[in-house]
Amino acid sequence: MNWVKKSKLLAIKAIKYNSRLCIEIKDLWQALHESFNLAQHWHINNPLLSKIPNKPQSEWSLFLSEKFLSTIHKYSNNSTLGHDKLSWRYLKEIVKNMNCLSKFINIANMCIELEYWLSYFKMFMSIIIPEPNKVWYNTLKMFRLIILLNTLGKLIEKVIGKRLQFQALSKNVIYSC
Repeated sequence: MNWVKKSKLLAIKAIKYNSRLCIEIKDLWQALHESFNLAQHWHINNPLLSKIPNKPQSEWSLFLSEKFLSTIHKYSNNSTLGHDKLSWRYLKEIVKNMNCLSKFINIANMCIELEYWLSYFKMFMSIIIPEPNKVWYNTLKMFRLIILLNTLGKLIEKVIGKRLQFQALSKNVIYSC
């Protein structure tokens, strides 16, 4: 990819995982999958969750354009493109059109109202890059996983996250340090 500095990898040793060399692509894929998806099959302690006291429900108010605009302006224009190839710079230009901004806000409000997250926002691309300045690249620890998400989905998630954080703190659901 053009945003990653090109570097020459030493091709002397194969990646080793569970004391096996990953020579075939299926073995390498299995090793990467098992390493980067460790929490996928973890058990959830339901009895612990049932001990949490219930709090009164509160109404979810509709999103306002000010929240979207203040959130989007915090993102750097130089960030990596999302899975949708939409940069923050372009998204900032798009939301200057109030009609487009209102469409984005409607999408966010509908996601909350319908309790449904669009499959388009769930799409991602995983990129595995080598850690810089390593002598050997023969173990999975020498690589870093980067997940590229949908840019508009990230914006809506951020606005929802800020709202949830504010609600949780104002209702004493979580302790403020």
